[in-house]
Amino acid sequence: MQAALEITARYCRHEMEQYGRCVAASPASWQTDCHRLRLSMSRPIVQQIRQDCAEPFAAFEQCLKENQDSVVNCSDHVNAFLLCADQVKLST
Repeated sequence: MQAALEITARYCRHEMEQYGRCVAASPASWQTDCHRLRLSMSRPIVQQIRQDCAEPFAAFEQCLKENQDSVVNCSDHVNAFLLCADQVKLST
């Protein structure tokens, strides 16, 4: 979860802030009122990361499943994923 938040914060900070303000301003109807903003966090760079880094992310998820009582054992896996994400470039 921390890795996902770090990636989102790094690549979608502006969208995350807008979404947070929308949710705070619409406590009763945020699910519908903020839907468009939630979708905007699925920017092309995030989609490219999902594609290019699927293997290290799957390895990280598998590690988490196998180490539920000691997720610190997965730090190498999350670091590999973050390194991959940092190297992703959008196709032009």
